[in-house]
Amino acid sequence: MLNYIVKRIISGVITLWVVITITFILMHLIPGGPFDKEKKVPDKVKKAMEARYNLDKPLWWQYGDYLKGLVKFDLGPSFKYEGRTVNEIIKTGFPVSAQLGGVAVIFSLLLGLPFGIISALKQGKWQDNLVMFLATIGITVPSFVLATLLLYVFGLKLGWFPTMRWGTPLHYVLPVIALAGSPTAIISRLTRSSLLDVVRQDYIRTARAKGIPEKIVIYKHALKNALIPVLTYLGPLIAAVLTGSFVIEKIFTIPGLGKQFVESITNRDFTTILGTTVFYSVLLVVCNLIVDILYAVVDPRIKLDN
Repeated sequence: MLNYIVKRIISGVITLWVVITITFILMHLIPGGPFDKEKKVPDKVKKAMEARYNLDKPLWWQYGDYLKGLVKFDLGPSFKYEGRTVNEIIKTGFPVSAQLGGVAVIFSLLLGLPFGIISALKQGKWQDNLVMFLATIGITVPSFVLATLLLYVFGLKLGWFPTMRWGTPLHYVLPVIALAGSPTAIISRLTRSSLLDVVRQDYIRTARAKGIPEKIVIYKHALKNALIPVLTYLGPLIAAVLTGSFVIEKIFTIPGLGKQFVESITNRDFTTILGTTVFYSVLLVVCNLIVDILYAVVDPRIKLDN
């Protein structure tokens, strides 16, 4: 397993380098720069600001300088917020996004797994039809539509939940539901389809033939193997929600990392765009590695030696 982990780390570093390179190139291909505002800045002032942040240097120099800082875990200064670094922005925004995302992931699992199990065990019955109907709605309705609807009905009209500021448990309810809607539906469908496939396997038939109680057959033997597709989905899901849902945080004015990323694109804050992209990519690589290791824990038949 150690060899596998080392190979994945090397592969992850290469992936990060490719992501950084592509993002860097795309940022400089887009017209305009971080100091091109609606109100035109005098050329002398603009050149002075570009010189201060080394934007007057050749692109290959800027690229090399950024990689040198990255090796030292220095993501550079923000072009938008005077006196703030990208490291500070991530340090401030990530905990908020992580709290919101963590609750959303737990909520998705607590609902998605039972719904999927019930749907599989009651295949073709009204319970199955109801779960699949709700799952279809959860997948087809975009998160921003659900968020806007929840905000309008339960926030503005009924006044049950706050619509501004952030910090109390009530502030979590609406954004968590909006953020967890699609993942819950996907987990339900994955659990259902995988469990239906597993219960048709020969070893499940053998267990039933031996007279093992149905609950033990399902929850001890079948469900363990049925969770592998769910684990596969959880890797990118956790990375995405922990770094912040861009749309959800914008709608509910949550001071998380997703909001900072959206604003950095609007402001052409190159270092913040690069920094948040790198941070998300690292988290995605780590989450996928953890998921791969969990494969062997869930199903001992899976070997990670190669």
